Amino acid sequence: GVTEGFEKHLQLLGTGYRVANSGEGISLSLGFSHPVIFKKVPGVNIVVEGQDKIHITGIDKQLVGQVAANIRELKKPEPYKGKGIRYADEVVIKKQGKTATKTAA
Repeated sequence: GVTEGFEKHLQLLGTGYRVANSGEGISLSLGFSHPVIFKKVPGVNIVVEGQDKIHITGIDKQLVGQVAANIRELKKPEPYKGKGIRYADEVVIKKQGKTATKTAA
């Protein structure tokens, strides 16, 4: 905990979903008509790797988890295509669409 800290890894999946560093935090393009700015939180270090990975590190386990959950909340993974922000180790269970159900009946 105190020696190496805690970390969470987030991943953006979906066409056009991007993340970049901006002055006051990170800027996320999530398919909305405007970029979403997530402001830096004291005690938590947010590192952007490439255009689709976010690493969150810090000493406070609860705060690191809360910041990761707040970022994920901006665009949760949806169950049909799996697009959105997910934890790196998260498995999204996909649903079958309506057409797959219709043809089977």
